[in-house]
Amino acid sequence: MLVVVQGSWGGVNLFPMVVSMERGRRGGTTILGIDPGTATMGWGVIRQEGNRLRYVQHGAIVTPSTWEMPRRLGRLFDGVTELLKGYRPGAVAVEELFFNTNVSTAITVGQARGVAMLAAYRAGVPEVAEYTPLQVKQAITSYGRAEKRQVQEMVKSLLNLREIPRPDDAADGLAIAITHAFSARSGGRGKVGVGK
Repeated sequence: MLVVVQGSWGGVNLFPMVVSMERGRRGGTTILGIDPGTATMGWGVIRQEGNRLRYVQHGAIVTPSTWEMPRRLGRLFDGVTELLKGYRPGAVAVEELFFNTNVSTAITVGQARGVAMLAAYRAGVPEVAEYTPLQVKQAITSYGRAEKRQVQEMVKSLLNLREIPRPDDAADGLAIAITHAFSARSGGRGKVGVGK
């Protein structure tokens, strides 16, 4: 059963989100990748089945800049919680904050990361991992200084997609999920925590 979440929430137009409610799964692990942000939190879901990666879905949770921060963080928490309920991932991978000269941006992205990680912990996700942008670029393109477009083209290729996923934040979410799949397969991991 698929649940399509779209339209508006609290007066905000949302990118369409399709949440799978299917009960029977084949072997493998579902991985939710998250690119944190308070305006747009990109996400991507893949299935890792042995050495194969299968695209499931991607999207973004969007909050308007006119909302106060507590309301925005609440919307992000609720959105991630719904994704976790729908996809029931075995792992969540979140992009780590990289040093940013804009302190206020770094703080708000840090808040969004915390909300995503808290939602995963509260949902009892068995594994929560973090990856730096450098690790993601290295895993996806084999070059740590790759341009964003190179990463997006590789995501498209690795998941056999017809076009580059949009918005960019969602493509980043898929790249983070793929990074976790590659890291898990090679026995390496990002910083890992566990749910309750």
